[in-house]
Amino acid sequence: MSNFSETEERIELRRQVAKLAKGYGRAWFTERARAGEKTTDLWMEIAKAGYLGVNIPEEYGGGGGGIGDVAAVCEELAAQGCPLLMMVVSPAICGTVIARYGTEEQKQRWLPGICDGTGTMAFAITEPDAGTNSHNITTTARRDGDEWVLKGQKIYISGVDEAANVLVVARAEDARTGKLKPCLFVVPTDSAGFEFTAIPMEIVSPESQFQVFIDDVRLPADAIVGDEDGGLVQLFAGLNPERIMAASFSTGLARHALEKASAYAQERTVFKAPIGSHQAIAHPLAMAHIENELARLMTQKASALVDAGDDMAAGEAANMAKYAAAEAAVHAVDAAVQTHGGNGITQEYGMAGMLVAARAGRIAPVSREMILNFVAMHSLGLPKSY
Repeated sequence: MSNFSETEERIELRRQVAKLAKGYGRAWFTERARAGEKTTDLWMEIAKAGYLGVNIPEEYGGGGGGIGDVAAVCEELAAQGCPLLMMVVSPAICGTVIARYGTEEQKQRWLPGICDGTGTMAFAITEPDAGTNSHNITTTARRDGDEWVLKGQKIYISGVDEAANVLVVARAEDARTGKLKPCLFVVPTDSAGFEFTAIPMEIVSPESQFQVFIDDVRLPADAIVGDEDGGLVQLFAGLNPERIMAASFSTGLARHALEKASAYAQERTVFKAPIGSHQAIAHPLAMAHIENELARLMTQKASALVDAGDDMAAGEAANMAKYAAAEAAVHAVDAAVQTHGGNGITQEYGMAGMLVAARAGRIAPVSREMILNFVAMHSLGLPKSY
């Protein structure tokens, strides 16, 4: 990337993904969601075209690209009205962590399935009582001979019903200090003692959220990913890509909303002129577009830093990108609904359903307040507030 623009390869990737997703579109996506059906057809077509694992090394079935490439895929899908939440989780978080820290055998076992869509992997970190405070995670892993035994609960875990495995963040006892340290385990969703219950959500999405119960789930020794003593570093290796993907999810949603609103504002005529000629309509859309382009630029910067291996700088940029993108999406969708007037809250025009999806970006995968804490501390050097 140079001169603040993307490479021809990245631009062509965007073009091809947009073309593929356009064949499905928002109406198809919403129809699936409201019917309680999945978007497996689109997921598998994306995988077949090589876009799903575009960030995974080629020797494991991927495209050999960077996080910026898979973020571009995520954004273009959302821009066509088909945001796939599991792209944030499976190839970006789980794929990155395993490709970076997994053993050769683990990479061979799990990465090809992440790339071809047959071995989708969920990610489980959030707990009912810990919330944003990951240091308070109580899911524990203890050794029992050659096995690990996991016990605990997780909440708001995306797409467990569509996943073959879940990358679970647990805490294991340090043999030297006796203190608990974070460790990552791949848990098959059909394991004995692993159960999950869907959480009813207001969001219009084919991908569900689950509460997960882990009751003495026994795992082989090689279920642990990476170094047992490298927990936090390995965990954060997956969280920067997560922030970047969440940002791309939001900027794609914003683009979709602005495109629909702009088209409507050109066609809808009141007082003998298209409503888009009125500044009260045009200016909020223009402001939202500016915000979204700024967020996209910061997302590009964060992606470049991740791909360059600069984890500290990437952490700051990825958090800023995620914050900016969520704000831009909320403002864009709100302006789009207002542009449509009464039509903005009908199912026919498909605007109102995006309100909750855009608003979720301010909460997940990390709240805007925690990002502000991060920036206050790490960028401005202010005292820790929590």
